[in-house]
Amino acid sequence: MAFKNISNQVNFPALECEVLEFWKESGIFEKSLKQRKGGPEYVFYDGPPFATGLPHYGHLLAGTIKDVVPRYQTMRGNYVERSFGWDCHGLPVENEMEKVLKLQSKRDIEAYGVDKFNEACRSIVLRYTSEWETVVTRMGRWVDFRRGYRTMDRNFMESVWWVFKALWDKGLVYEGYKILPYCPRCATPLSNFETNQGYKEVVDPAITIRFKLRDEENSYILAWTTTPWTLPSNLALAVGPEVDYVKVKDGAEFFYLAENRLGAYYRETPEIVWRGKGADLAGRRYEPLFNYFAELDAQGAFQVLCGDFVSISDGTGIVHCAPGFGEDDNALCKAAGLPEVCPIDAECRFTDEIPDYAGRAVKETDKEIIQRLKDEGKLVRRDQIRHSYPHCWRDDGPLIYRTISTWFVRAEQLRDRMVKNNQSINWVPAHLRDGRFGKWLENARDWAISRNRFWGTPLPIWRNPEGEVIVPGSVAELEKLTGRKIEDLHKHFIDKLEIPSPTGKSPLKRVEEVFDCWFESGSMPYARMHYPFENKKQFEEHFPADFIAEGLDQTRGWFYTLVVLASALFDRPPFKNVLVNGLILAENGQKMSKRLKNYPDPMVVVNTYGADALRLFMLGSQVVRAEDLKFSEAGVKEILRGVMIPMWNALSFFTTYANVDGYEPPAGEVQPPAKASNVLDRWILSSASQMVEEIRGELDAYNLQKAANRFSRFIDDLTNWYIRRSRRRFWKSSDDADKREAYRTLHYVLLTFAKTAAPFIPFTTEAIYRTLRTKEMPESVHLCDYPEPNDCRDEYLEKQMELTMTAVSSGRFLRTANNLKVRQPLAKAVLASPDAASRKMLEETAWIVAEELNVKSVEFSDDEEALVRRSAKANFKVLGSRLGKNMKEAAAKIQALTGREIGDVLAGKPYKLVLADGTEAEITAEDLVVQREEKPGLVAASENGITIALATELTPELEGEGFARELVSKIQNLRKEKGFDVTDRIRVVCSVPEKREAALEANRAYICEETLAVAFETGPAENGAEADVNGESCRISVERA
Repeated sequence: MAFKNISNQVNFPALECEVLEFWKESGIFEKSLKQRKGGPEYVFYDGPPFATGLPHYGHLLAGTIKDVVPRYQTMRGNYVERSFGWDCHGLPVENEMEKVLKLQSKRDIEAYGVDKFNEACRSIVLRYTSEWETVVTRMGRWVDFRRGYRTMDRNFMESVWWVFKALWDKGLVYEGYKILPYCPRCATPLSNFETNQGYKEVVDPAITIRFKLRDEENSYILAWTTTPWTLPSNLALAVGPEVDYVKVKDGAEFFYLAENRLGAYYRETPEIVWRGKGADLAGRRYEPLFNYFAELDAQGAFQVLCGDFVSISDGTGIVHCAPGFGEDDNALCKAAGLPEVCPIDAECRFTDEIPDYAGRAVKETDKEIIQRLKDEGKLVRRDQIRHSYPHCWRDDGPLIYRTISTWFVRAEQLRDRMVKNNQSINWVPAHLRDGRFGKWLENARDWAISRNRFWGTPLPIWRNPEGEVIVPGSVAELEKLTGRKIEDLHKHFIDKLEIPSPTGKSPLKRVEEVFDCWFESGSMPYARMHYPFENKKQFEEHFPADFIAEGLDQTRGWFYTLVVLASALFDRPPFKNVLVNGLILAENGQKMSKRLKNYPDPMVVVNTYGADALRLFMLGSQVVRAEDLKFSEAGVKEILRGVMIPMWNALSFFTTYANVDGYEPPAGEVQPPAKASNVLDRWILSSASQMVEEIRGELDAYNLQKAANRFSRFIDDLTNWYIRRSRRRFWKSSDDADKREAYRTLHYVLLTFAKTAAPFIPFTTEAIYRTLRTKEMPESVHLCDYPEPNDCRDEYLEKQMELTMTAVSSGRFLRTANNLKVRQPLAKAVLASPDAASRKMLEETAWIVAEELNVKSVEFSDDEEALVRRSAKANFKVLGSRLGKNMKEAAAKIQALTGREIGDVLAGKPYKLVLADGTEAEITAEDLVVQREEKPGLVAASENGITIALATELTPELEGEGFARELVSKIQNLRKEKGFDVTDRIRVVCSVPEKREAALEANRAYICEETLAVAFETGPAENGAEADVNGESCRISVERA
């Protein structure tokens, strides 16, 4: 077969577009599914994005992870359905539509019309779906957009109702009046895990106020707060029961505060007239700061209470309590039987109960309240505090903690089940199971699942004032209860439906709330399949899912809600394996920002370097192990330089010479030579098998980073060792068995690489595979089975070649460090190792070392003392803790060790120091810092137990050969510049200094063989090119023969 000629000048983005067209025209994705239909099913949950914005690097990362694993599992013979989902409900959509309609608040929406608003939301939900499809497809991800799920579809919403009804029937749902974080702009509460997504550093006022005691003249309690707007609702003061408090005299007035806070308020300690515990202050009554709720004095308000939550790290050690605006305040006041006030409306504006500030947003009144307190002589001090405060993750506004009626799932009751089920999940990275996620489960709070909003799945709760409640769990049930046909479950369709009372009381109407969209996300495993109304058997046979993947933030989001609901419904984990990624940051470590323009557009990167390079860059980084990644184009370029381009050059090399020689692979699946005779063939086949074995192991364990980084090692083996050392086998004109085995070997390992890397870099591997496949093989690499380790493994040979490459690497380092040109032959290299097995291996490959290092001979020694003079010093860091006071004496004895004694220690032989006090100290290699001094005429280096030395003296013959080799390099460059084909024969004329002519004559055969010269002569090269050969001026003429 004739292979397609592959240029080593490749445009990866253009290549990828060609592959995309092939996939589309040939229906490769669809064929890959059809091919595995009926096989074992591998279930993957795809978390749905919002389609109201365009995809960013985080989406590209998550999408790539979600592509690699299903591709791999498909090639392993599993059927992996991949359907895209869209998160259609919730405040992100509502906020987007509010901007479009210029609505400022929840009241504006109600005035505009809930029905019109919801339909407007529906109209923009899928605004960017085509852009998403374009980007996702361009990144190489295979997913079915046509049969995906949408959270706004009736079937999905019906399954959400079923989930809720199941929880209701289990007694896991209740309505509670609790303190919750609440967004004034969105006019709805948030769950505790949503709150954790939006903390920001802010500066707030921190004021100290004096509260006048009723039973003590001129005496005041000093309290501290960072929320002045809550002071009109003050009903109590809290002290720590075991905290030490004092009463101090300040002029004619007396103040109570924590004793250890005196220094924060007084430069010099004032006169202390009383000391006691906080418990001694309990029950003391004080005058209201404001008179808005003065009448509640009769119900126990305006007294001192003891609370364990009181801190003495700041303020006065006494805090003001407004039970409508703080969880601790609320619990403390409720336990004391105090009433509760929360004088704000749905948008956190003061109600008429606070007439001086009625209609004002609470946070806006801080300054006026502080000024009023100052004017009334109640303000003692005004400071500021910088602290972390929760903000709404959707609109960035500060949250308010307030009492509100909300529907809850009893997550606290499920806590033990969730912790147990989490133990069977394979988390990547593993520390998340018992760390960040496990700790979150152990401290799970009841989950607020309702939102006072509009565009979402309505809670299916109907009730009447008499207390009757009906919770339908399906459309059919609601249709039966109402006698109405129901096409849509959204709020504006079903809020008008009433259910007649089963006992003849007033009709039941639906509560106004909708579900938090996180409840919908947690219901996704069931709702995406319309379970239990359809696909019941299929779902139950494949639950839990095999795999999910999302970002670290979802440990407090989607992962959590999935675990809550699966534990509640089935007492099982919802998934078996979860891969968690970190954030992609700008190169400077900041969050990526469109405003700051601190990162390159993702599609510009893709269209410049290719999606494969971006994929492999992300997959090979720490970001796939829940750590953050500073994005850098340099990193993507490094993938091109280190992996993509060398691999492509290997393909180009193979097709070029295979076509020249007319290489014909046997029909059928490409196989390696049955018994390769050449050691290089056997080694690269073993290396390829090792790569397959290790990458399969990492992929089976979901360690994508290790798997992705394994390719570069193999490509280095292939290109920098195998191909470079095998070039002559492909170049030679004779078509012998050795050349045929070389072609079969390279053909096989290139295809093995393409199949192994296909899930990671699907475009480039497809192009490689299609170039190399025989007509009997599948039409796409993605229709192949994933490679398996074969019997080509030879661990002895792998170790031998590793040692050889180490020796060569050290030798090259010596040449560079000592300015010994690579093309300059040297007389000899000497290899020393105390390990007999290592020496034996190296002796067998001495010919390779000689060729690689351009030395005439290789000698061996069992002790590096033959090459260097050794001395040693004590490793104080290691020995110090062991020897203590004897360290100085031991160091002197170590410094006196002979070279042979040092060699014995390095070889692992036991060696003991006998110290003056009679103690013995056994010394090992790690206890020594060995210094090596080269012997005259040698340069030496050591690595991994191998010492190599090069002889540096040059004879005239060696210099002449070095000149000839350098000349060959110049001629080869001229061939390239003139665009000659690799098989073209040439004529060469060289004008060189007279003293070099004899050297060229002596090396004529070598020069002609290397350059394919049919004629070579020295003399005037009139039209030749100027060339510097080892510092001497020459002229070279090269013509096609």
